Amino acid sequence: MNVPLLDLKTQYRSIRGEVLAAIETVCDEQGFILGPRVAELEGSLAQYIGTAHAVGVASGSDALLLSLMAAGVGAGDEVITVPFTFFATAGAISRLGAKPVFVDVCADTFNMNPVAAERAITSRTKAIIPVHLFGQCAEMETITAMAKRRRLTVIEDACQAIGAKRHGVMAGAMGETGCFSFFPSKNLGGFGDGGLISTNDSKLNEAMAMLRVHGSHVRYLHERIGINSRLDALQAAVLQVKLKYLDQWAAGRRRNAARYEQLFTDAKVTDRVTLPITAKGNEHVFNQFTVRVQKRDELRTYLKEKGVGTEVYYPVPMHLQACYRDLGHQKGSFPISEKAAEQVLSLPIYAELTVAQLSYVVETIAAFYQRH
Repeated sequence: MNVPLLDLKTQYRSIRGEVLAAIETVCDEQGFILGPRVAELEGSLAQYIGTAHAVGVASGSDALLLSLMAAGVGAGDEVITVPFTFFATAGAISRLGAKPVFVDVCADTFNMNPVAAERAITSRTKAIIPVHLFGQCAEMETITAMAKRRRLTVIEDACQAIGAKRHGVMAGAMGETGCFSFFPSKNLGGFGDGGLISTNDSKLNEAMAMLRVHGSHVRYLHERIGINSRLDALQAAVLQVKLKYLDQWAAGRRRNAARYEQLFTDAKVTDRVTLPITAKGNEHVFNQFTVRVQKRDELRTYLKEKGVGTEVYYPVPMHLQACYRDLGHQKGSFPISEKAAEQVLSLPIYAELTVAQLSYVVETIAAFYQRH
């Protein structure tokens, strides 16, 4: 049996007519940069997330960068984040000449340890970027309370967590800004790159809307040095169609996660496979179904041979990346992140998976451990 890590074609077939009609409308209008289609999506997503504003941008990476720029982060500042994340989280900090200050994650959720974050605050700290990794929120009530006491900006990296909730509040509605990615593999994925920033702060919203068009409100008049980071109208039209199905697809992912849990329990391999947990108060959207496993690399090779797609998110923590050698970290600096990088494996979880495919994944993993 073939079980790809992600099957976008099956999802597309179910909404093909609506998507092509939306694209055709944009093509007929011949308005491709920002405009009414982007404004419509910004309004829809602000309402969905529960914020007053939303700004469409070119990518999730740019969402992080523009959030930091709008918050005034620059050379000499420090921004606290985690080493167990995608590169864009730390890269956005470094691009502004600021210093990423890494703190370890919690062993159960892979999200920021708030106690470690508070210990890392110095007089140079300007902002905190918690990452809602794999589709569930970090411990935001603790992080935001800490930030408020210290007058720090909180930027949520919610690129993997659109639709996730903590204590009933949506990801992206708890910090000063929330950053989202519409990369095709995301739960709300476009037909290329795209991103969005959510905020309740009207001044930040105005600044980010200006910064995404070279720091200009009026054409050819530039108040600040910005960048070119505009969401395409074609992407907005596709995403507007897909947004209607987002909660339905997330429910399918949660259903598959529950099935995995039962199947792994029945297969009696939970001593070799540590299943993801959903922290109390969280509503998980499972952008990834990430397990900890023994003999990870051997298992991954075996699964590939048997037709099961997997991925490792992420094999090398940020503090051990070559480009961050100058920060002076060594192996052992953040042991929980390092151990996670050695053990994690993401399995297929998308809503369109069949029970037979899920069963095959678990049976194949169980067969591997029977042989080893």
